[in-house]
Amino acid sequence: MTESIQLPNQTFMTTTGEVNLSTLPSEWLIVYFYPKDSTPGCTTQAIGFSCLKDQFDALNTTILGISRDSVKAHQNFTEKQNLTINLISDKEEILCNLFDVIKEKNMYGKQVMGIERSTFIFHNGQLVKEYRKVKAAGHAEQVIEDLKALQAA
Repeated sequence: MTESIQLPNQTFMTTTGEVNLSTLPSEWLIVYFYPKDSTPGCTTQAIGFSCLKDQFDALNTTILGISRDSVKAHQNFTEKQNLTINLISDKEEILCNLFDVIKEKNMYGKQVMGIERSTFIFHNGQLVKEYRKVKAAGHAEQVIEDLKALQAA
């Protein structure tokens, strides 16, 4: 049940060092899960969030992208695409399992287990909105509009 997702008091490695989701200083947190670095949809999504980072910052919101890729792969992806957001390496699938984003997918006719593109908005540690089966194009813009509406409410 996603309504009961609690941010873990645990440290995870990112492109810029360690982060603990339960102790982040900003009031709002967006975590988004994506299948793989340097693939077309994931690149579109990461660039979308990076382009809007100043607007998210102005709304006291931290954005974290999460996949099962290594920190090194994240760093290469960040450098190649000039990303301005931080990416978490979840090789052990701790966060993937907590957020229930590992789903059976059809890849070239074969059934595989992979990350279903998903996004979650937290306010002071409480889940307030989630998106499942996200389409990458235009998603960051949708999230910022929803975030503004949530903050105005």
